[in-house]
Amino acid sequence: MTTSRPLPMTVPAQDLPARVRIHEVGARDGLQNEKAVVPTEVKAEFIHRLAASGLTTVEATSFVHPKWVPQLADAEDLFPRLADIEGVALPVLVPNERGLDRALALGARRIAVFGSATETFAARNLNRTVNESLAMFEPVVARAKADKVHVRGYLSMCFGDPWEGPVPVHQVVRVSKALMDLGCDELSLGDTIGVATPGHVQTLLSELNEEGVRTDTIGVHFHDTYGQALSNTLAALQHGVTTVDASAGGLGGCPYAKSATGNLATEDLVWMLEGLGIETGVDLDALTATSVWLAEQLGRPSPSRTVRALSVR
Repeated sequence: MTTSRPLPMTVPAQDLPARVRIHEVGARDGLQNEKAVVPTEVKAEFIHRLAASGLTTVEATSFVHPKWVPQLADAEDLFPRLADIEGVALPVLVPNERGLDRALALGARRIAVFGSATETFAARNLNRTVNESLAMFEPVVARAKADKVHVRGYLSMCFGDPWEGPVPVHQVVRVSKALMDLGCDELSLGDTIGVATPGHVQTLLSELNEEGVRTDTIGVHFHDTYGQALSNTLAALQHGVTTVDASAGGLGGCPYAKSATGNLATEDLVWMLEGLGIETGVDLDALTATSVWLAEQLGRPSPSRTVRALSVR
């Protein structure tokens, strides 16, 4: 990566991955939490800019019913506008078979389903029990895999739930394994309300390994409610995880969990990884410029510390 920035100085640490794949969620998980609907042309430009910055996975949108997530009601209009993006995976969220039908009709080749480790959030987010939601996902995953479509399984409330409190590790492991047993290619562990700490992260990862869920199929998705997202990410990297979810500019939250604040900012993540000598392929200056541009569209500054620091230098 070519950059005029002298910092951060690269000082590698031992026993960390050589490269990390960033799963960028700003255009979906970030924008779905905006109070105002962002125009389709702004979303398309945002995704093009993210792809141009070197990100290889950019989650594009969600094929949920507009009643539930009106901010992403333009999925059918948006997705075709991304057809000229080459070499970048553009996964989309689908809640059920109807969502899968809509996504496949537009040529989507990577999808994600979104489950919960807790009963309360499953009821609030999906209007189902945990087991009922898994049953709903089963034909979605089966049909997608039969069509050679890549499937990611999101699991929320893996470290704490605003209604149920601490979530037992064995409970998270059970639902995680059930998602993978359906046929998901990868699993994203969500700290939806940002309460995880590093020891908790490593314990969950170890328990998943013991139950046969391989580290190379796991991604981590941290929110920064208590300022722990980067330390939790480092703990996951030390365990061998190489896929990290992040949101450009720190956008996002969860419309169904009001205590969930913004996602880990992609720029903050890249700054740390650059300092550790870990490759991402991302041009941090270009990514920062993209988040500054989007903040202007949204009418407020980016919450990312790195964006704020680099945009005033």
